Amino acid sequence: MPQLSKKGIELPTSPIRKLVVFSDKAKERGIEVLHLNIGQPDIEAPREAIDAVKNATLKLLPYGPSQGELSYRKKLSKYYSQHHIDVSPDDILITTGASEALTFALNSICDAGDEIIIPEPFYANYNGFASAASVKVVPVISEFKSRFQLPALENINDKITSRTKAILLCNPSNPTGYVYNKTEIDTLCELAVQHDIFLIVDEVYREFIHGGIEHYSVLRNPIGAQHTVMIDSVSKRYSLCGARVGSIVSKNKELVRNILKFAHLRLSPPTYALMASEAALDAPKTYLENVIAEYGKRRDVLIQALEEIPDVEVSHPMGAFYCIAKLPVEDAEDFSKFLLTSFHHHKKTVMLAPATGFYSTPGAGVNEVRIAFILNSEKLKLAATILRIGLEAYKKVHAVNLV
Repeated sequence: MPQLSKKGIELPTSPIRKLVVFSDKAKERGIEVLHLNIGQPDIEAPREAIDAVKNATLKLLPYGPSQGELSYRKKLSKYYSQHHIDVSPDDILITTGASEALTFALNSICDAGDEIIIPEPFYANYNGFASAASVKVVPVISEFKSRFQLPALENINDKITSRTKAILLCNPSNPTGYVYNKTEIDTLCELAVQHDIFLIVDEVYREFIHGGIEHYSVLRNPIGAQHTVMIDSVSKRYSLCGARVGSIVSKNKELVRNILKFAHLRLSPPTYALMASEAALDAPKTYLENVIAEYGKRRDVLIQALEEIPDVEVSHPMGAFYCIAKLPVEDAEDFSKFLLTSFHHHKKTVMLAPATGFYSTPGAGVNEVRIAFILNSEKLKLAATILRIGLEAYKKVHAVNLV
């Protein structure tokens, strides 16, 4: 048999999608699965975005600029200015989703064997992006008890070596919902400048902030201008996940030129998706205001429902639409499989994302799950009920097995 690449063999499986086979089989048995495992919004995209595609009269789909259409980059620049982020269209490069933006960033900054530091738990695909770029992830654990705030500076500083090329984080965080404040971001910027490395911040959930706090973009720090990279996407903000349109933004001209070489390799972003993304920026201000308010309501409903389940602990998210919950089980992945294979409540069950895949440290998060509050409030209440009854059933099965 021909040999496969070590890189491909060792590429980690997505914890968000790894249980899909069990979910599909449950659906084949007539079970309705409430998906709390994936950040797929159920809120409608702006009408402006959908109409832009529906009403298009193109006779063909030509290649566009590798950097993305200038008209879109100009509108993005204006959008960012509303968030006190001063960038020009030349600082922006349009990508096929935030995933490609991160892949471009890592391949432009790192060589094989280099290292990036990431506070964990972190978005599971960061592991995959790093592995695909032959880059080593160096985790720094943040604590459940402190809502996953930035680890102590000395813990991060101690991880920096001659092979460290960047610090990567998500703000607001997927999967924890933690929002890094101005002091934390500025501290990391100073650290990046001190060690002459990059600070990459994934800000795709920028709009979704709960509790009246302010989001502070990494690009607002003037000292770190040459050391900072911002990742963005329309997927969550405008419910355009399938459009696969993201962006990478930096004032480091040399970095942007280097990233553009990788963009040349894939030629150009998708035409119709760019049309939808550009049109989404014309949506009225009330669109995002209503979306943000809805996610805030769902957050409150879910947290209250989860805290009513005996022995379940929940870390209250400050942003995004995820939370980490500790379950009264030894192995959250085994329990998540049980919900899909051996349990239902009135022909309904829930699908969770086991949290071990959001950690790089072996054994971390083994009794935790990430829950996405992307369903409406009534469905979230029902999901919490199913989770409570499922935990009771799981304990009974395991008690029998132990006898």
